[in-house]
Amino acid sequence: MDFAPRPTSVRAVRVAPLDMALRAPFGISRGSLGTAANVLVAVELSDGTVGHGEAAPFPAYNGETQSAALGRLAHAVKWLPGRDAADWRGIAAEFRAAEGPACGSALCALETALLDAVTRSAGVPLWRYFGGAGTVLETDMTVTTGTPGEAAEAALDIRRRGIRIIKVKIGGPRGPDADLDRICAIHEASPRSPLILDGNAGLGRAEASLLIAGLKSRGISPVLLEQWLAKRDLDGMRALAGESGWRVAADESVSTAAEARLVADAGAAQVINVKLMKAGIAEALEVAAVARQAGIGLMIGGNVESVLAMTASACFASGLGGFEYADLDTPLFLAQNPFEGGFTLDGGRVSVGHIGAGHGVRPRSLLL
Repeated sequence: MDFAPRPTSVRAVRVAPLDMALRAPFGISRGSLGTAANVLVAVELSDGTVGHGEAAPFPAYNGETQSAALGRLAHAVKWLPGRDAADWRGIAAEFRAAEGPACGSALCALETALLDAVTRSAGVPLWRYFGGAGTVLETDMTVTTGTPGEAAEAALDIRRRGIRIIKVKIGGPRGPDADLDRICAIHEASPRSPLILDGNAGLGRAEASLLIAGLKSRGISPVLLEQWLAKRDLDGMRALAGESGWRVAADESVSTAAEARLVADAGAAQVINVKLMKAGIAEALEVAAVARQAGIGLMIGGNVESVLAMTASACFASGLGGFEYADLDTPLFLAQNPFEGGFTLDGGRVSVGHIGAGHGVRPRSLLL
């Protein structure tokens, strides 16, 4: 006997490069990005519903590349049709277990497209699918690497946008004195802005101590020290919190739930930056659960992503609830927006409450 396919059965999967120019290079301690070389994924269901996902590899952050993401996703094009998209966790597990190097951004893109398709088909907003705890977050905006003058101008621009919290990229070859000069310039330009100082694992312990001393001598107290030290230096991270008296966030140190447990057991951080691009959405849910159980605060962040991936992250964090910090600013760094819909931004207020189904983002034109 023949049976009609489930409404959430996958009919087709399409994958294409998604290249987006940046207004200026996005620099971190270990390199910079001049163009967002991302990947767009579309999953079409048997009822005609199409969901979209985005991979945002960042070579300087974790070594992932667009070509690697495209290669991993090309396999899904072959074996995913006929599968039930509602079993997105099972599909994700199979994708992770497939041969080839791990690529968290590719997995994230696939999971996002599957979930977008399923929730669109059901008429459920993605933020509600994740729990419906809330619909609003407050994002920071980043000052990337550069000179003190450039940093001060960037801080003024952030305040003109109505964004309150400033995140500052630090670390790199110029050393802590250069970092201190930039931070002081930002503090002078916007003295009331809470500062998050993000090292992207680019400082050593001695450099960190010098920078802490310099900040204290100038009366600057950051709200968060994000991943200053090497990702495996958990003892150093614990000591950093003790030496400074400021909260420490783990970013590169935590991609998986197992790594979150190591950080918790070591007392290495008071906050964990959860990024869907690290190891996908299913794993991010597990990371958040470990952090909550350990009493560790949560931050939602990302790589250099369009409004598509950033809206998925906003739905994730607001829907789950309990995220103290949000770093969802990278659409503001893009020179183009190939999408329509997604979160709204009013100053630093990110809102997804208006989204009626899925993550609410669509390509402006046929990109696949």
